[in-house]
Amino acid sequence: MQIRIGQGYDVHAIADGLPMWLGGIQLPSDKGFVAHSDGDVAIHALCDALLGAAALGDIGLHFPDSSPQWKDADSKGLLRRVVEMLSKEGWKVGNADITIALQAPKLRPYIDEMRSVLAPILGVPVDAVSVKATTTEHLGFVGRGEGCEVWAVVLIEKD
Repeated sequence: MQIRIGQGYDVHAIADGLPMWLGGIQLPSDKGFVAHSDGDVAIHALCDALLGAAALGDIGLHFPDSSPQWKDADSKGLLRRVVEMLSKEGWKVGNADITIALQAPKLRPYIDEMRSVLAPILGVPVDAVSVKATTTEHLGFVGRGEGCEVWAVVLIEKD
């Protein structure tokens, strides 16, 4: 069996009046992420981790923000496409670990729902998806409420 790990990172600015999609769910917020797609920064980092593990490039290569095709795209659909790309190469997801840095809103009440949404898309049990949240103690652009950053690490396997 072959195994590989992949690491992904993404960041999006926050602005008033936009929906806040994160980890596959829409959070109650009067602010959201500035992006070409729905701006789900967690799924974007996860896509990059998966693509990187399989040496298939990055999210910008497959879903460029210069393409009208991906304007306002549902990031869950992008993740499904990435998982399909890996499957065509013989890879399956082993597990995923996601860390979200966001000052507000507090994410603890939503983490279990994020895991429940992401797991079936990845084709793994819920206990193979970890989502953790942190603030930056009011430091930097995240701490000032200007943006969100996410790191994702994945393990993929091939027989």
